[in-house]
Amino acid sequence: MRLQNKSAIVTGAGRGIGKAIAKKFLQEGAKVVICDINEEWLTESKKELSSFGEVYSILTDVTQRQDVEQLVSFTKERFGRIDILANNAGIARFELFLETTDKNWNDTLNVNLTGVFLCSQVVAREMKEQKSGVIVHMASSNGILGEAGLAHYNASKAGVILLGKTMAIELAPYNIRVNSVCPGFILTELALEGGMSEETVKNYTSKIPLNRYGKVEEVANAFCFLASDEASFITGTELVVDGGQLCQE
Repeated sequence: MRLQNKSAIVTGAGRGIGKAIAKKFLQEGAKVVICDINEEWLTESKKELSSFGEVYSILTDVTQRQDVEQLVSFTKERFGRIDILANNAGIARFELFLETTDKNWNDTLNVNLTGVFLCSQVVAREMKEQKSGVIVHMASSNGILGEAGLAHYNASKAGVILLGKTMAIELAPYNIRVNSVCPGFILTELALEGGMSEETVKNYTSKIPLNRYGKVEEVANAFCFLASDEASFITGTELVVDGGQLCQE
């Protein structure tokens, strides 16, 4: 029970990795508020997660400050404080750089980077007052090395990593830790919706020394570790969860 008596927010928790993070937090003793922009996913996720602990849900668009402020107020009303923020909400669209539309560029940066900024700023202001807190960003191995067809996604995740490092410096005086998790190839609904074919899945797997794609639970484990007191002297860094892919490229 590494997160016993802790309160947490997990964004983009309607499915996939976000839901897995919320589940892991609950299993480790935390009370959790989940949010998502998709009401159907959010309803189903809350129903599934409720058997693991105290969980609440609220519909939220992380790109809108008003929504984020409502999310934070909602959480404080129920828990009195916010100990952990897991910035997981994100989108991905596969398209070549020369074919990238303004809309897809802007949407990707808005959700993946601006959403992280807004959630982090509003929550960190609360954490500053309580003189403690942990923020964990969802970045990506794509924020460390580039990959064709994902210019907007790569740029957004690189931005998340550097945003996290800067936040770690500025928030350290308030005992707030900030880190990023950088998953490699994790097969999720988001990856498939981004235009990934079965052939692409096979090609990806062949690049990974562990010879398989990652599981959402393995990313959730990384979030839990960084959110826990076991990582009390870790801030301003990124934890790569990729089966060894980056070490040989």
